[in-house]
Amino acid sequence: MKRGFSAARSLRRPGSKSYATGKDIQFGVEARKRMLDGVERLATAVAVTLGPRGRNVIIEQSYGAPKITKDGVTVAKSIEFAEPFENLGAQLVRQVANKTNDTAGDGTTTATVLAHAIFSEGFKCVVQGTSPVEIKRGIDLAVKEMVKGIEELSRDVAEKDEIKQVATISANGDTDIGSLISEAMAKVGRNGVIDTADGRTLETEVEIVEGLSFDRGYISPYFATNNKTQKAEFENPAILLCTKKISNLQSLLPFLNTVAQQNQSLVIIADDVDGDALMGLVLNKLHGKLKVAAVKAPGFGDNKMNIIRDIGVFTGAQELNDEAGAGIDNVTNPLQYLGRATKVTISKDQTIIINNEAPREAVEERMEMIKSQIAATDSSYEREKFQERLGKLGGGVAIIRVGGASDVEVGEKKDRVVDALNATRAAIAEGIVPGGGVALLYASKRLPALLEDPALTDDMKIGVKIVREAVRKPCTMISKNAGVNGDVTIHKLVEYNDNSMGYNAAEDSFVDMFQAGIVDPTKVCKTALQDAASVAGMLLTAEVAITDIPTPPAAGGGDAGGMGGMGGMGGMGF
Repeated sequence: MKRGFSAARSLRRPGSKSYATGKDIQFGVEARKRMLDGVERLATAVAVTLGPRGRNVIIEQSYGAPKITKDGVTVAKSIEFAEPFENLGAQLVRQVANKTNDTAGDGTTTATVLAHAIFSEGFKCVVQGTSPVEIKRGIDLAVKEMVKGIEELSRDVAEKDEIKQVATISANGDTDIGSLISEAMAKVGRNGVIDTADGRTLETEVEIVEGLSFDRGYISPYFATNNKTQKAEFENPAILLCTKKISNLQSLLPFLNTVAQQNQSLVIIADDVDGDALMGLVLNKLHGKLKVAAVKAPGFGDNKMNIIRDIGVFTGAQELNDEAGAGIDNVTNPLQYLGRATKVTISKDQTIIINNEAPREAVEERMEMIKSQIAATDSSYEREKFQERLGKLGGGVAIIRVGGASDVEVGEKKDRVVDALNATRAAIAEGIVPGGGVALLYASKRLPALLEDPALTDDMKIGVKIVREAVRKPCTMISKNAGVNGDVTIHKLVEYNDNSMGYNAAEDSFVDMFQAGIVDPTKVCKTALQDAASVAGMLLTAEVAITDIPTPPAAGGGDAGGMGGMGGMGGMGF
């Protein structure tokens, strides 16, 4: 053994330094305790933004001015701790905020507060000897009952004023943003496309442009032109449509040379782009030789062909179609097939084409043809697809131009506009519930009946009780941010028999939340609870946590002395 050890040592260079690297492992209570510390610090930072009287958070950025925001997910994304185990817990809860944001578009602060409340209460019980697995089962059963309770409280969004109310609440009580979103939806329809952009003035305004959108994004993320938003944005691009898969770069060269000569960008919408063609486009884009992006055409079968032709009518492009004798491999005049657009914005899952010079007569003729097809069909599926195409072709795009006195102000307001838009879409999809955290409080009235179920073990009942207490936290936090005792607020609300009553933190009064317009989207409320309970349950049942051992920084200039040997280079005598 000694010989082996000395052999290992002999492999080191004399005078060199080495650091141990490996994994740090924590078990049981200690692992959960250290992760809880990170969760608690993250949740405390995020929770201050909750409610109409929530506070701002100032975030240092690696470039530019600090960011000021009241958006929970933005705060969560910016947090990373130096202590590895704290960071482990924080990143798991941050993932909840991201997932809730992706699914429902809002409710990230509520999800973070709930995850912390469930995990911290569960941790106390586990330390006292309660089974974490049984607690998680109880939590899961309680969440199922809570979701049923939330759905019972839900109402459909029917009026324009209700849309305004949802948007206003999500924008932290900003009635101007609520009015703008309501106005935009009235103009482009509930299924229309609403986008945001930086304004040119101090005022925030709505601009309606002729636009067409579909739910397909770029084929490769390397096509993105804006690394921050991960979107590909093109001004005045040429549009190429193809009904077949494009695999050979040679077949695209006539079009690429044409747009390159005219110093234009190119958007390719095809059945698919792969192989040499995709590789060639990506490499040329990365090297700055071409401004290009490829998008897979939306839909399937005949519906895909029809959508490609809709895009052709809208942009003036003629699709390349082998069946019509116009295959991509035998093109002699590329300009004949290329269409035009004013602006194209492509994300990972959506493409928006804006064309201020769309041939209006051709578009209206196409819409009339689709209307006649709707009237003629007996298939509900076909009718739905026709109506979807009609809405996209004729709906247009509403752009909310966010104004402000500085870039920092515009950025903060833009975060709230995006939140409000997402919340409004969620409300239209699944309805609304009373806001201010009271929907969770009233839905928990179903839990006492669950506690009477004889099939539940004592440890599972503890899980149910943890959820019952945790769902009070959002309402408590909204009251605290308004300078009011949260426990007193909860006590008063529990005394009401009306499930519509709640605390209006903006005016410090108890009101009918539906009448006052203080509402939350049902989808946001359910998603926040489900995601929070899921990650809290995972944290509770974790018995081992493993992190990398950080490598200590090298001592300042410690190894630089070795460079002295460079003096020997004098012997190279040129």
